[in-house]
Amino acid sequence: MIRERAYPVEPWHVRETRLDMDVLAQSESVFALSNGHVGLRGNLDEGEPHGLPGTYLNSFYELRPLPYAEAGFGFPESGQTVVNVTNGKLIRLLVDDEPLDVRYGELLSHERVLDLRAGTLHRELHWRSPAGRDVKVRSTRLVSFTQRAVAAIHYEVEALEGPLRLILQSELVANETLPPQSRDPRVAAVLESPLQAEEELTTDDGGLLIHRTKVSGLRVAAAMAHDVDAPERTTIESEGYEDWVRTTIGCVLKPGQTLRVVKYLTYGWSSRRSLPALRDQVGAALAAARLDGWDGLRREQREYLDEFWDAADVRVEGDPEVQQAVRFGLFHVLQAGARAERRPIAAKGLTGPGYDGHAFWDTEMFVLPVLTYTQPGAVRDALHWRHSTLPQAQERARTLNLAGAAFPWRTIEGPESSAYWPAGTAAFHIAADIADALRRYVLVTGDQALEEEIGLELLVETARLWRSLGHHDRTGRFHIDGVTGPDEYTAVKNDNVYTNLMAQRNLLTAADWAMRRRDQAQDLGVTEEEAAAWRDAASAMHLPYDPEIQVHGQVEGFTRLQEWDFEHTPPEKYPLLLHYPYFDLYRKQVVKQADLVLAMHWRGDAFTSPEKMRNFLYYERRTVRDSSLSACTQAVMAAEVGHPELAHRYLREAALMDLHDLNENTRDGVHMASLAGAWIALVAGFGGLRDHDGTLSFSPRLSSRLSRLEFSLQWRGMRLRVDVRPHQTTYSLRNGGPDTVVELRHHGEPIRITAAQPVTVPVPPAHPSGPQPEQPPGRAPLLHLPENLS
Repeated sequence: MIRERAYPVEPWHVRETRLDMDVLAQSESVFALSNGHVGLRGNLDEGEPHGLPGTYLNSFYELRPLPYAEAGFGFPESGQTVVNVTNGKLIRLLVDDEPLDVRYGELLSHERVLDLRAGTLHRELHWRSPAGRDVKVRSTRLVSFTQRAVAAIHYEVEALEGPLRLILQSELVANETLPPQSRDPRVAAVLESPLQAEEELTTDDGGLLIHRTKVSGLRVAAAMAHDVDAPERTTIESEGYEDWVRTTIGCVLKPGQTLRVVKYLTYGWSSRRSLPALRDQVGAALAAARLDGWDGLRREQREYLDEFWDAADVRVEGDPEVQQAVRFGLFHVLQAGARAERRPIAAKGLTGPGYDGHAFWDTEMFVLPVLTYTQPGAVRDALHWRHSTLPQAQERARTLNLAGAAFPWRTIEGPESSAYWPAGTAAFHIAADIADALRRYVLVTGDQALEEEIGLELLVETARLWRSLGHHDRTGRFHIDGVTGPDEYTAVKNDNVYTNLMAQRNLLTAADWAMRRRDQAQDLGVTEEEAAAWRDAASAMHLPYDPEIQVHGQVEGFTRLQEWDFEHTPPEKYPLLLHYPYFDLYRKQVVKQADLVLAMHWRGDAFTSPEKMRNFLYYERRTVRDSSLSACTQAVMAAEVGHPELAHRYLREAALMDLHDLNENTRDGVHMASLAGAWIALVAGFGGLRDHDGTLSFSPRLSSRLSRLEFSLQWRGMRLRVDVRPHQTTYSLRNGGPDTVVELRHHGEPIRITAAQPVTVPVPPAHPSGPQPEQPPGRAPLLHLPENLS
C-alpha cells in the first residue's frame, strides 16, 4: 500500500510532487500511457532507477510451458506471457560527463503530472550533479490515440549556469534485464532475452530494430527519429547493434539556453508479415508522425479526448477523491481499449505484466459495460476479437466432450492458458459473460450489422455449450453441474446461481436471435427443435434456494457448508488463498468476491426486492473481498437494497484501488476491472442504471456524502445526460432531432425525453433499509483511509 498520500486530489490531474523510491513500481503503473495497441509504463526517461521496465504491444507474447505436478487429459500444455518489447522511452543525459541519475547528486525538485484531458505525462525536475552543476529538465510523453503505432516524447534541458556540456543519448533497447517473473525455471528460461535480432538499421537521426520471439515466432519492429532544436555546433550521430540503437546529441549550453528534442517512436508487430513489410510499416508510421510534428500530435490527442470526455465524463460533488479517481479510471479504461482493434483488453491493460498480460471474464463483465455506454466502437472490436478465437473455443469444447464453444478462462491469443482447471476450465460462465456483453452492445447501439456478422454465431455456439454441459433431471429441472462461478473459493460445484442465470439469458437470447434471423440460423445448423430445447432448458433452470433461512444458495448446498472461522483469522492471513489450502476454502462458507451478489446486479430481474435484501445480508457476512472485482458490485447492491452509506464506502475502495495500492500489487499494472468498477458503482449504484429487459431504467439515490452525480450515456447514437441531486433527477438529450424520443423508467415509472424538453422528476424517499449489513471481522470497507494516508 502507498503509505503516504502520493497524489494531491485534483479533478483532472494525477500529480506526483516528490519521488518515492519505495513505490516507484506502483507509480510506473499509475503513470502508464497506452492506446490499446502500444503501452509504455511510466518509467523515468533516463531508465534508472526503475521498479519494473515495461513496453508492451497488445497480443505480443511468448509461449511458455505450463507446470503440472501430474498431467491430466485436457490440461493445456503451454501458456502465453506478454513480452517486454523494445524500449524506446530511454533518454539518458550526461551533464559534464555526470549521468543524470536521481540517486546521485541532489534532486532539488521533482514533479510528474498525468493530464487526463491532454492525454500526456509531463515531468519537470531540477537536478544538481555531484559536481555541483544545475540543470532543469522538462519532458512530455504521449501515446497517440489518433495514430495507433505512434508515441512521442518532447524533451528539454535548460542550463541554469554555464557553460554546460550536454550529451543526450536516445535509445532503442531490446531484451532489457527484468526482475524475475516466475519461480519455474523452465518459464524463466523462456522469458529471459525472448527476442532474437533480425535487423538493425541506423540513420543520421534515429534507427530501427526488428526482432522475433524464439518460440511463438512473432516479429516486432521499433523505430525512432528525432527533431532537434539546439545551439550551433551541435553534433548528432547514431550507432547500432543487435539489441540496441543509440542516437547521441552533443552540445554546449550557455546559461538560459535550452536543448529541445522531439523523439518519435513507432511500433508494429505481426505473425505473418515479412521483415521488409514490417520495416516499411513502422517507417511509414514514423513519416506520418513527423509530418504532423509534436504540436500536431498534441493537438490531435486533445481533440480526441475532448470528444471522449464530452460523451463519457462523470461529475461528482461531495467527494473530490472519488471525482479524481473515477476520471483516472475512465482514462485507463479508454487507454486499454481505444485502439485495441480486434485484440483483447487485458486485466492490466498495457500497464504491466500482471496476470501474464491475459484477458479474463473481467473484460466482458466490468470493462465492456463501461465502454458500451461511453466508447462503443472499442466494444465492437473486443467482440470481434472474441469471435476470432471461436475456432479454438470450439476445439476446446470438443476436447472436453462438449458441444459449442468453451472459451478460455485466461488467454492472450485464444488458447486456454490456465494451468489450474478448477479456476480455469471449470469457470464456464465466461461463455455467458461474452454473450451478455454482446447482447448489451447490440441493445445500446442498435448495431444490427454486428449481430449478423458475428453476433448470432457467438450466441448459437455458447447456447450449444450450455445445452450440452447441463442436463434435465427426472423432474424436468435443468442443472449445470461441476462448475466454478465468479467466487474462486467455491469451486467445481453444482448449480452456481450466477452461472445458471447468465446461461439462462444466453439461451433465451440465442433462441430469440435465431428465430429473428432464420436463414442465417439455418446456415449455422440451428433447427426450430434446437431453439426450443434452449428455451426449455432456460425455463427449467434450477436456482438453489434454502427455504428455511429464505436465501439463495450461491451453489447447491452452500448454506449447509461449515462456516469459516472469521473470528480467529488474523488480518495478516488475508488474502486467504496465500495462507490456506484451497481444499479448506472450497468446503466452507467463505466468499472471495461477489458471486450471488453479482448475479443480483446483472440478473436483478430474477429476484424480488425482499430476496435481494436477505441475500445481500447473508453473503455480506461471508465475503472477504480478496479480489479487486468485488467492491464495485457490493457498492451497486448496497445502494439498491437501501444502504447508500455502505455503498459509498465500497465505491471508494473500488475507485482508490490503484491510486493508493490498496491490494499491494499495483506494481504489476493497474486493476482495469476495479477502475471500470468505480464508474459502475456510481452509475449503476447511485444512478441505479439497469438494462434487463431492453429498456433503460434508473433508480437514482445518493449517499449523504454526495450532493450531485452527473453522467452521460450513449444510447442508440444519442447522448443521454443524467443529473442526480438529493431530491430530484433531470434527464436530457445532448443531441437528436426535434422528433427524437427516448423512453426510460425512473424508479419504475415510465418517462419520455426529447432533445427539446429535459425532464425533471423527484427522487422518492428511501425505503427503510432494514438491518445493518455486517462484514467478516476486520474486512469492512474503509470510508476514510488510515490517518497516514489522509
